[in-house]
Amino acid sequence: MIEFNNVSKDFSGKQAVSNLNLSIPNGKIFGFLGPNGAGKSTSIKMLTGILPVDSGSITVNGMDLTTHTLKIKQSMGYVPDRSDIFLRLKGMEYLNFIADMYQVPSEIRQSKIENLTKSFGIYESLNDHIQTYSHGMKQKIVVAGVLLHDPDIWILDEPLTGLDPKSAYKLKEMMREHADKGKIVFFSTHVLEVVEQICDEVAIINRGRLQFHGNMSEMKQKFKENENLEKMFLELTENG
Repeated sequence: MIEFNNVSKDFSGKQAVSNLNLSIPNGKIFGFLGPNGAGKSTSIKMLTGILPVDSGSITVNGMDLTTHTLKIKQSMGYVPDRSDIFLRLKGMEYLNFIADMYQVPSEIRQSKIENLTKSFGIYESLNDHIQTYSHGMKQKIVVAGVLLHDPDIWILDEPLTGLDPKSAYKLKEMMREHADKGKIVFFSTHVLEVVEQICDEVAIINRGRLQFHGNMSEMKQKFKENENLEKMFLELTENG
């Protein structure tokens, strides 16, 4: 379980996240929604330890992030919202680098790399430099790298951006399988249809404050039963 406990973050006096309280249970696909600038990526970067928490605390399976940073990070796989990293490496060099970082045994890494990259249709491009990849291919190589060490917690910031329909379907299928094993998939997205399709729980944040947390049926009960997610999302975020 992931818990945000009164978490706040300021940038130059402007509050990006304000007293965020959020519980993300095991065995769920958890959708994190909000308009641009709402505080989604800031919250994710605090969860992954990229940004420090100004006040409050984040715990993962009862462990405080500030005191068990390395152990928690080892249990996570993080796909950032930008995939333009390590561009001068070849695809295979990048994946081996990630496997080394997470100490993936050499006897199993090659089969993992082959299975993941074939699933995403980039196996034949592993000897090419990442800077020659299309945006979608860059996204795929990052996702493949994140999944190499079988992390318990997947943290995906706009993971479907740039993916072709087949790869997007495969990733959504993998997300469901991961959650069904009792693990956590925490992802932000602007693709509201995906949230309706696969999310077990949803949280909506706007201007750094939590606007809603619950499952889809609870959200529809709060509004109109036949309302679609897009209309509910706009209503929740219109006035902040």
